[in-house]
Amino acid sequence: MTLMFIALLFSCGNNETPSTEPSTEETAEKKEITLYTHRHYDSDKEIFAKFEEQTGIKVNVVKASADELIQKLESEGDQSPADLLITVDAGRLVRAKSKGLLQSVASEKLEATIPTHLRDVDNQWFGLTKRARVIVYNKSKVKPEDLSTYEALAEPQWKGKILIRSSSNIYNQSLMASIIANDGKEAAKEWATALVANFARVPKGNDRDQVKAILAEEGDLAIINTYYLGKLLNSKDENEVAAGNAVGVFFPNQENRGTHINISGIGVAKHAPNKANAIQFIEYLVSEGVQKTFAEANFEYPINPNIKTDSDLLLSWGAFKEDNLSLVKLGELNKEAVILFDEVAWDKGPNVE
Repeated sequence: MTLMFIALLFSCGNNETPSTEPSTEETAEKKEITLYTHRHYDSDKEIFAKFEEQTGIKVNVVKASADELIQKLESEGDQSPADLLITVDAGRLVRAKSKGLLQSVASEKLEATIPTHLRDVDNQWFGLTKRARVIVYNKSKVKPEDLSTYEALAEPQWKGKILIRSSSNIYNQSLMASIIANDGKEAAKEWATALVANFARVPKGNDRDQVKAILAEEGDLAIINTYYLGKLLNSKDENEVAAGNAVGVFFPNQENRGTHINISGIGVAKHAPNKANAIQFIEYLVSEGVQKTFAEANFEYPINPNIKTDSDLLLSWGAFKEDNLSLVKLGELNKEAVILFDEVAWDKGPNVE
């Protein structure tokens, strides 16, 4: 009887004691990340596919506008499946952080690779690519030696010649925030007031539309992000290519602070279920090969200053000095920028009483 009891106890122990090691199936289920992204480029799909191939970590992609993704993260709370948020413009990343939607991460590789002004002070978000906001000009009407700074665009010689987007555009909001940060609020307001007086028309359209308007001789100068010009020059539409070829690129403020730049960037979601995988993914995106792909395929600049672009188009525009203002400021001063736009009646255009 005693022997039977011992045998039974031994048998039960073998059947009921749980394993401390995860099963192969459980491990496979965790080899994934869910990425909320505002970016919408074919090159990104290829980059994600190579990451999956190299690591075995599946990338689940959820696409929407930046505002929709931020709202989605808010509504999902701690039940969110998101591991990562990618969006364009540092101002949006600052907003996501202020809403408690991101978390700090520790990565020696990211800290060594990404300059401090291109990432959050608490490492809650990191730049992935850079875009310069430049002046493009009608090559048949404007001499580049007549251009100098963003501030100089407010001079009377440019009256009726400047094309630009509306104040609701996040790129313009961040540019204005940088003007406030560098020149002060009062100087920024004076500049914006004079700039509006120099508008060729009421602000409208996207950055590509401003270049097309130069070709149509609606104005002579525009402020745009560089990668939009790359899109025009590589378009299948002959009219878009013609618009791109009609303009030259000028990097403002090279004699002082440098040209305003912005980023597309990424952060780990507050409740990321796969945090380690998420950090590994960000580290992959700032690696040399991927950074060169961003530049070559989407006409963006590498975030790592030690990586030289292979893009013939970017090289043709020349090297430039960039403003090293912390991009955190673009988010912190966003509200002031929006208020200032309203005060100077930016969206009503020139000749406003």
